[in-house]
Amino acid sequence: MKTEAIEPFFATLAAANPSPRSELEYASVFELLAAVLLSAQATDVGVNKATPALFALAPTPQKMVDLGVARVTELIRTIGLFRTKARNLVATSQILVMQHGGLVPRSREALEALPGVGRKTANVVLNVAFGEPTMAVDTHVFRVGNRTGLAPGRNPAEVEAQLLRRVPPRYAVDAHHWLILHGRYVCQARAPRCQACAVRQWCDHGASTMPAGDNDGPA
Repeated sequence: MKTEAIEPFFATLAAANPSPRSELEYASVFELLAAVLLSAQATDVGVNKATPALFALAPTPQKMVDLGVARVTELIRTIGLFRTKARNLVATSQILVMQHGGLVPRSREALEALPGVGRKTANVVLNVAFGEPTMAVDTHVFRVGNRTGLAPGRNPAEVEAQLLRRVPPRYAVDAHHWLILHGRYVCQARAPRCQACAVRQWCDHGASTMPAGDNDGPA
């Protein structure tokens, strides 16, 4: 993607969805952290089916610890890797209680020190809960970054670095939401819906599939 295409690319996504939000359901920063931790290698839809019962019983780190690994495991068993995630969630909750006064820390270092919390999860929490302009690279963002040419990279770290460098500051806080949603509903893995894509003309892949004469570049 050419540099001059980035502004209209994001302006178009922003106009279509001015206030993008995570599709995970939560009512507090702790519930957000828990939901994102549970969402690794799982769908938001699947997580949202399991978390209401979990959060009804354990809406705080202390109550999650009190619930215990066995009960948490039962409540999230419909989610992939549920046994490991249950252990990590309870261990993370214990650390929040013991080291952070039951609060979710605002620093990347402290977040990534929590069991089951990697860079992507930390980026989501920093962005969604605290409004920081981070770029959480999941499979959708990785695919869109590479396919469009916006942020080509061989791994999530490379794509994240490119996004941090290329996304205009005014779009930075919401950028990863737009890219996730675009990848989930339009720029899909096996069959990208280029005919329905509002940013097709600025995308390296989409522009290459447009009929001759239809791709006049950025308006």
